[in-house]
Amino acid sequence: MPGDLKRIPAVFYRSSAKNEPVRDWLKRLSKADRRIIGGDLKDVEFGWPVGMPLCRSLGDGLWEIRSTISNGRISRVIFCIWQYHIVLLHGFIKKTQKTPVSERKLALKRKREIEKDG
Repeated sequence: MPGDLKRIPAVFYRSSAKNEPVRDWLKRLSKADRRIIGGDLKDVEFGWPVGMPLCRSLGDGLWEIRSTISNGRISRVIFCIWQYHIVLLHGFIKKTQKTPVSERKLALKRKREIEKDG
């Protein structure tokens, strides 16, 4: 029964200027890519905690959702758990084997903002 499923809902990080960068990034992707990422996100919401290959810890309370989208591309959505929610902090298309430090730093900055602002 759907009511019996454990769920930790996902929410978008919102900047002080009320921007939602992950939502905006998703809107720029194709419908097919959004569907893949959305399905992976649903699996995390209803299955948390989830390990590899879908999720991986990045340290400092950051996690990534690992999705393979169209044309063999790889996307990542970096999130944290805050007040019983999955907070989607940053999304990007991976172009290198290793997650770029700048992508992780941006997500960590956003995580610290929400922790500070409560």
